[in-house]
Amino acid sequence: MSTRFAENESAAPMDCPIIDGKRQIQHLTPRTADVGGIPVSRVLPTRQRRLIGAWCFLDHAGPAVFKGDAGGLRVGPHPHIGLQTFTWMLKGEVLHRDSLGHEQVIRPGQVNLMTAGRGISHTEESVAGETDLHAAQLWIALPEKDRQTPPRFDHYPTLPGWEENGVDFTLLTGEFAGYQAPTLAFSELVGLDMVSPQQKEVTLSLRQDFEYGLLPLEGTLDIEGEAFSPDELAYIGRGRTSVTLSLPAGGRVILIGGEPLEQEVWIWWNFVGHSVSEIAEAQRDWESNSDRFGSIPGYDDERLMPPPFPWKVRQDP
Repeated sequence: MSTRFAENESAAPMDCPIIDGKRQIQHLTPRTADVGGIPVSRVLPTRQRRLIGAWCFLDHAGPAVFKGDAGGLRVGPHPHIGLQTFTWMLKGEVLHRDSLGHEQVIRPGQVNLMTAGRGISHTEESVAGETDLHAAQLWIALPEKDRQTPPRFDHYPTLPGWEENGVDFTLLTGEFAGYQAPTLAFSELVGLDMVSPQQKEVTLSLRQDFEYGLLPLEGTLDIEGEAFSPDELAYIGRGRTSVTLSLPAGGRVILIGGEPLEQEVWIWWNFVGHSVSEIAEAQRDWESNSDRFGSIPGYDDERLMPPPFPWKVRQDP
């Protein structure tokens, strides 16, 4: 699952307020987007919440079942700058190709992490004969000091996993409960997948300096008496030392969090930047087919093109 459009403003609202001594929880409703012919639930960014730590984008694709030869994911060549794309595969198989020459099939329980840095392009498509797709794809905004880092691609077939109180945990990135994920990070982050075969209550220890969000991928979610529907993002803010979740039988929840980035971040199309001008430059480079984003061998479809740039950018004489 790659991307099509994201929000094009950078302002982030304040943290959740405290009322009667209790930290409030923000409910964020998803919207539907199309990615490579697949409808997805897009929950981040929204006008109400741009960032959670450095996490700046979250799509939930599926669960979907394709019938016949038609269907499946197919996202043509497109560029990225200033971010990491983070794909967590739950069902099905997707082939990644990029302008660095990588070809990698991602399977359930694995993470693909592509660091765009100063510029990369890639494609994604369902593996031939594959009939299922269920995944979460996220973006991580690179801090300003790392925005020009060389592009790279990393595949993580094995991640830390454990069971506690009948809930199965997989650590996707960062550190949690004494476990450390191997995934490359440029800022303080955490990503955690939780699956509950039976109805369970679980209390998670949190870092007070992190802000957190929780998204039910399968089933509903109850957070200390507040109910959340599938694909409804719960922003629980920062300043907490713990949170208690009630998961239904068969429930699946993803937790994302991190230190607030506290930098201006602009998002337009497939670009993340720290100024409008650097995004405009990336769009011009892609439209002119410059060498910046390379080419992708083995993919026989046309490049994806962005919509007209929405801001006026001063041109140097």
